[in-house]
Amino acid sequence: MSFRTTAEVIDRFNHSFIHHDGPVLADLIDDHCVMEANQPAPDGARYEGRAACLEFWQTVAEDRTTQFEPEDVVIAGERATIRWRYRFGDGPADSVRGVNLMHVRNGLIVEALGYSKTTGDVPLAVDGLDGPAALDRLAG
Repeated sequence: MSFRTTAEVIDRFNHSFIHHDGPVLADLIDDHCVMEANQPAPDGARYEGRAACLEFWQTVAEDRTTQFEPEDVVIAGERATIRWRYRFGDGPADSVRGVNLMHVRNGLIVEALGYSKTTGDVPLAVDGLDGPAALDRLAG
């Protein structure tokens, strides 16, 4: 295996999900990779080791009933941020947006932390305050 840049690894990673091509992932994952999925809340499931991360990602990538759409990718040395939309149906509410924080070392993914916007009802810090007047106080 030749050394790949972070950008090359992340490009191939995204390609596997866009094109439902799970086998592409096989040579992108380090033996000691740690991945935290965006669900279940609040911390997400944790997967440790190449086999566990590969199985999870290949299952998601090969699911042809869903669609992964990268919205933005930022590379900074060994780190990458992937902002994405994940579609699981045809309706306007049948998707979720999120972000993966990736760490690539020596051409392999060593860490991936997933976060997403929830479709559930999450209490906000301003809930329970006295409406617009409270928001005005917070803003200024």
